[in-house]
Amino acid sequence: MSAQFDVVLSDDLNRDIDKAVEANATTRSELMRKALQLYLAALEGKQRGLKLGLVVPKTEKMQTEFVEL
Repeated sequence: MSAQFDVVLSDDLNRDIDKAVEANATTRSELMRKALQLYLAALEGKQRGLKLGLVVPKTEKMQTEFVEL
């Protein structure tokens, strides 16, 4: 079973999505599916006491932590 949603986006976010779609040779639908999967994984991790962020590979130091999810 699948579902379809209507979403209203700001002009800035819409442009950013278009840029990401073009840069990654994907579709808007696929990008949104991946974004929602990432969000749901972040919520699950938060419930388990984990953090979500960007880590520098060589040092494994968190460069940016996403706190408002």
